Formats: sequence, structure tokens, C-alpha cells
Amino acid sequence: MAGSGGTIEGQGGHGAAAGARFRMRASALGGKAARALVWPAWILAALIAGPAVSVAITAAFGDLETWSHLAATVLPRYALTTFWLLLIVGTGVALIGTGAAWLVTACRFPGRGLFEVALALPLAFPAYVLAYAYTDLLDHPGIVQSTLRDVTGWGPRDYWFPEIRSMPGAAAMLILVLYPYVYLLARAAFLQGCPTAMNVARTLGSGPWSAFFRISLPMARPAIVAGIALAAMETIADFGTVAHFGVQTFATGIYSAWFSMGDRAAAAQLSTCLLMLALTLAGLERAQRGAAQRHQAGRRYEALGVARLTGWQAAAAVTLCGVPVIFGVLVPLAMLVSMGVDSGQSPFETRYLGFARNSLVLAGSAATITVLAALLIGYAERLAPGRVSRAAATMAGIGYAIPGGVIAVGLLVPLAAFDNGLDALARAHLGVSTGLLLTGTMAALLLAYSVRFMAVALNAVEAGLSTIRPAMDQAARTLGHGPAATLARVHAPLLRGSLLTAALIVFVDVMKELPATLIMRPFNMDTLAVQAYRLAADERLAQAAVPSLVIVGFGCLPVMLLAREIRRSRPGHAR
Repeated sequence: MAGSGGTIEGQGGHGAAAGARFRMRASALGGKAARALVWPAWILAALIAGPAVSVAITAAFGDLETWSHLAATVLPRYALTTFWLLLIVGTGVALIGTGAAWLVTACRFPGRGLFEVALALPLAFPAYVLAYAYTDLLDHPGIVQSTLRDVTGWGPRDYWFPEIRSMPGAAAMLILVLYPYVYLLARAAFLQGCPTAMNVARTLGSGPWSAFFRISLPMARPAIVAGIALAAMETIADFGTVAHFGVQTFATGIYSAWFSMGDRAAAAQLSTCLLMLALTLAGLERAQRGAAQRHQAGRRYEALGVARLTGWQAAAAVTLCGVPVIFGVLVPLAMLVSMGVDSGQSPFETRYLGFARNSLVLAGSAATITVLAALLIGYAERLAPGRVSRAAATMAGIGYAIPGGVIAVGLLVPLAAFDNGLDALARAHLGVSTGLLLTGTMAALLLAYSVRFMAVALNAVEAGLSTIRPAMDQAARTLGHGPAATLARVHAPLLRGSLLTAALIVFVDVMKELPATLIMRPFNMDTLAVQAYRLAADERLAQAAVPSLVIVGFGCLPVMLLAREIRRSRPGHAR
């Protein structure tokens, strides 16, 4: 046994040495051209981290009297509401996502294959779209309460009905669209990391529940916590849902301070609070993983024992998996279609085609720019590995933890200062006004989108690059190709799937993005998301259904890709 241990240790040392030699060779092969890529990567990373720095500086130099007023009036309410919203949503997505993932992975019951895919579909719906649908359904003049009054003969004061426009209502909408984060990550963990240990526990006499709580759940904990952290960051970044329901959180406070009060310092100070909360959540998620590693036990996972459920157990499993799908997909989709038909409007009307064109142009441009920037950062890290390139990649990935409203404030403050300063100089020396060159432009909005979703594209690019063997780089270099030619002729074709996936996800995320678009959009360039929000704010929910349906339609694209991967990922599926 000692000899075996020594052999394993020797192999590990050899692998580490080989990795170190490859890093040296990769840097040497790239030469000056490879090292030159690090500086553009750092510039892009600095642009992405810029909004957070801008918000912190603006808040620090803001009026302390304004901050004192905020702390004495709205800040406690914002903090308390955001805390309870996080607590409810985090608990809800953890229970639904983990429970559904375990049922479709470890149990066999009627409709399991259908639920395995359908449980991911709510990702296609923005939370604010669900809010519009359920408001029309459950509000006082809605179908449910109107039918209740018609059947019972009650008046408006004769019964109690839960208020949908409330903090619990907002939490319910967010839970229904965010639990797939936990479901997808937990399902992958249960499918790949836990079966061998589970089978051993079952052979040692542990029952299904005991094995689940003692073996599977602890092993899947990092994936579950990661999903909860993603849902929490989306929750604090949400603006459309809480604004529609009249729930006062940091996100709505930032918008009110910027537009209603016209106070940039107050908006920056509230943005700093939200930024610190987002970074804390991201830090806690990373810290809880620590140095723990959980590895898949080869192809032995195909021996996973699946419990066959019958009778009331099968009915309970179908119910538990069906409820999120019914209320997260079927009911809102039916309501949106009904509302759209009642509105008498068509998505092919001239004005809606204009909104769709604006959304498509912004989303397509943002996806292209973001993926190209992510490719540059990821490729620089591959050619010149080291602390500098890794630091650039880490900085570039921070944007996903920054809510859209914070990014908007962080960009608008320095851009407005630059435009105003340039205009003052032009007036003083040339007698002309330059106006706003950067503020309120499409370029500024595209930068905000790139900052917000760079992490999504970078993760996909890095995952694709990690599958390309280093020997291919070396072979290309020996044939006389430089870094640019190697990227164009070797890496790009191999990365086509990863790049397409990254572009598609960024495209759909931009289509759904509301707070950054609402604050930074150019004049007279409304998108589908902005139009839906405006109509809903004016209580024209039927009209808001039309742009909402178009947004959902585009949101189905990445979910269809996920559905295909879900079907392929089950052991034994022919690829």
C-alpha cells in the first residue's frame, strides 16, 4: 500500500510539473504577441470594474446631509424589505429546486422525462412578466375574484383575498422564475457526484431519506448554495417586479433617487449599499466552497439505483414537480395570450416592430461585443497564464454580481461629468455647445450591457478553451501560425458551439434587462422591456402582454438549448 501511495504521489507531482512546463511553453510560444494581449484584457477588465469604482467614489464624496436623511427615512425600510425578500426567495428556490432535482434524478414516476425538461422552462420568463400576468389574474377586477363574487354574491368587503401587490407576492413571482438556477445545478450534482456513494449507503442499510440527508444533500451542497446565490443576486437586482407591486427595495430606491429626486449622490449612496450586498453574497458563496473538491466516480455513476414510485407516492411526486411548472409556465402563458387577444393588438404593428427592432439591435450588438471581449480576455489568459491575466479575468467576471441599476449609476455619473466638462470648455473657448456626446447614447448602454453580462460570456469561453488540448496550440505554432492565426484557424472553429451559446445567453439576457435600459436608454429608443414596463405602470396590463409575449418567445431560445443538454446528460443517452 505504501508503494501504491508513493506511485500516486509521484504521478501527481509529474502532472503538476507537466502543467508548469506547459504554462512556460504556452507563454514562450505566444512570445511578445501573447503578452501584448494582456494589456487589452486589463483595459477591458478595468472598464467592467469601473462602474463599481465610480459608484463608491461618488458615494464617498456625496453630501453627508443627504446620506443622513436617507439613513433616517427610507434606508431602514429598503434594508428590511430587501432582507425579507432575500430570505423568502432563497428559502423558496432552495426547497423547490432541490426537491424537484432529487425527484427527477433518483425516482421514477409517470411523466418524469417531461418534468425533467419542463422544470427549466420558467427561466424563459422575466419575473416582471409573471407579475403582469398574475396581477391581471388575481387583482380585485381579475378573473379569480370576479368569479368568486359572481358565484357567492359577496361584495368587495365581504371576503378576504391575499393581496398580490405585496412583498410576499413579489417573492412568489421571483421564486417561480429563479428556482431553475438551483434545480439545474442540484440536478447536475445529484446525477454526477452522488450516485456511487448513495448506492454504497443503501447497501449498508440506509433508507432513501436517510441516504439523501446524510450523503446526497451534503455532497450537493456547493451546487445548491451556488444556485441560491445566483437567485439572490437576481433578486436584489430585480426592478420591474418590485416596482410593479409597489415594494420598496434598494433597486426601486436607486431609480427614485435618480429620476424623482434628481439626486445623483443619493442614488450613488444607495447603489453602494446594494453593491456591497451583492459582493457579500458572491463572497459568501465562494467562501462556503472553500477548498473542497468533489469528483465524479468515473462511469460507475450509471449504476444509480432509481426508486420506482407508485400509488400515492407517485401522485405526490407528480404534484410536487407539476405545481412549479403550472404556476411558473402554463398559467402565466395562458394569461398573457388571453390578455394579448383582449387588447386587440398585434406584435406586427408598426410601433411594436419598432420596439422589437430596437431590442434586437441592442441585444445583437451587445452579444457580439461582449463575446468578442470575453474571447480576448480568455485567450490572453490561455496564452500568457499568470497572476496578471487571472486577475484580469476575475475583474471581468465581477459584473454579474453588480445589479443593472448600480451599473447604470456608475456609468452615468462619470459620463455626465465628462460631457458637462467638455461642454463648459467648448462654451468658454469656442462659444459653442457640444451637448451630450456620451450620456444617453447607444454606446453607453452597450457598455452597461457588456459590464452586466461579461461573466456569462467569459464562463462559456473559458469552458470551451479548457477542452482544447495544449498540443494543438503547439502544433499550430510549429507550422508557423502566430496567436491571431491560431485563434482564427484552430480555436475559433472548435469554440463555435461555446461562442454561440455565450452569444445566445447574452442576447436573451439583454432582451429581458430592464433597470439599466430604463435609466440609460437613448432618447426615443424604447425596447420591448421598457414598453411593457410603461404600459404596466399605467395599469394597461392587456397591452403590456404583447411585448411581454415577444420577450418570452426570445427567452425560450436558451431554454431549448438547456432542454437538449438535459436530455443528453442523463446516463445511457445516446449522443
